Amino acid sequence: MEVKVIRAGMLTTVQDLGRPGHRAAGVPLCGAMDAFALRVANLLVGNPENAAAIEFTLAGPELVFEKDALVAVCGGDFAALSPWRPAIIRAGEPLRFSHARRGCRGYLAIAGGLRIAPVLGSCSTFLRGGFGGWKGRALRDGDVLDAEESERRVSGTWRVDGRIIPPYSAAPEVRVVPGAQAQEFDGEFFSTEFDVSPQSDRMGVRLKGPALVRSTADGVASATVVPGTIQVPPDGQPIVLMADAQTIGGYPQIAHVIGVDLPLVAQLRPGDKVRFRQITLGEAHELLLARERAIGILREGIALKFL
Repeated sequence: MEVKVIRAGMLTTVQDLGRPGHRAAGVPLCGAMDAFALRVANLLVGNPENAAAIEFTLAGPELVFEKDALVAVCGGDFAALSPWRPAIIRAGEPLRFSHARRGCRGYLAIAGGLRIAPVLGSCSTFLRGGFGGWKGRALRDGDVLDAEESERRVSGTWRVDGRIIPPYSAAPEVRVVPGAQAQEFDGEFFSTEFDVSPQSDRMGVRLKGPALVRSTADGVASATVVPGTIQVPPDGQPIVLMADAQTIGGYPQIAHVIGVDLPLVAQLRPGDKVRFRQITLGEAHELLLARERAIGILREGIALKFL
């Protein structure tokens, strides 16, 4: 089934949950910035949670489907479809997403999934590397994607229970665990409300606020970094590394965003604000287990809705 891109929107790419296992070779994880939203969008249309979907940023695309299709959009609110519920799109009728009314990124899953050749085990697009996804690049006007045909349908009208959805906000409190150089900074990091910089991208969310001052001028040996690592470069303005981040870094690491709260960072847009709160590693693990249990319950409930 053809899915024609009439209007590509802003930074619209094909993403899945990334390509783990290649960081030793310098290949970033990539994948969805908001992995929770992509997983749920796929569940809503009966796909594997890691199936390739369409990620768009701030301004969504306009698409036309060759045949009727069951779809779901999760993440930010882009007006075309009510998020967090499945919907039928009729053949030939344009699906037009607007600018995001809330959040930053939307995820469109199509029942049956997109036909995308995997690279290093993943269909995610690595823009700086120029590989994966759709020709290693963002979608453009006139592109035609190929999706599996599916007659899957759901019974009734319903949506995901709001209690499982992350508390997205334009000014969230994000939980972190201490980084390797956390003790070299004073407590100003936790008392500051940072602004999100327009220079943010899929590699990292750059923050603006009072410069964080390190207590020592000693150099830092390059060390492993992962999505969620918060680095402090010489200008004192923190960077939260995200999906396309490099695999090692030489800036001090003040903290790491816990996995459960990474979606909150992924949905921040320029001008939004964010605060950080420290928790323990044990608490982070408990929160992750609770989130996975909730997704498991959701998975079982959605499975009963398919006809």
